[in-house]
Amino acid sequence: MSEKTFLVEVSARHVHLTDKDVERLFGEGRTLTYVRDLSQPGQFVSEERVSIVGPKRTLANVVILGPTRPESQVEVSLTDCFTLGQVAPVRESGDLEGSAPIVLEGPCGQITLDKGLIVAKRHVHMTPEDAEEFGVTDKEIVKVRVDTERPVIFDDVVVRVSPKYALAMHVDTDEANAALIGRAGCQGYIVK
Repeated sequence: MSEKTFLVEVSARHVHLTDKDVERLFGEGRTLTYVRDLSQPGQFVSEERVSIVGPKRTLANVVILGPTRPESQVEVSLTDCFTLGQVAPVRESGDLEGSAPIVLEGPCGQITLDKGLIVAKRHVHMTPEDAEEFGVTDKEIVKVRVDTERPVIFDDVVVRVSPKYALAMHVDTDEANAALIGRAGCQGYIVK
């Protein structure tokens, strides 16, 4: 495997919405308002924010990422789950069957998702060319080392390959804090 490094980024709590749910939360005819690009091509931070309402507490001012998706989902950390008072499975983004229900609140109303609350499984986005260089395949599970002040080897990292991706690994806030990965991220590499 290659010892080429890649950016390890923090994927903080966020929400993905369908067009219908955007309108239900923000008003008829509303669409997501672009603010800035994310590292993955075509993905962006929107101006709109929602509250995630759990049985115990609420997380306010949570960012919505665009573009809209076929299903709404909420990605949080395990610490967020404790705060909300809700149990969520560790899953790949988009794998929502059997995931936890959650309530979202926007300026124009509240919606209840029957499923969609997950703790996102750590993953590395890469192109087919990157995968060939690293000697890995789509959905393969690898280990990634980050050499910060508090070095960590992340196990159970899923490789996600698409020509639409840019090379970067995503970890949640809890994982980033444990490894002292700052807001700017750090470099990581796949280990055998």
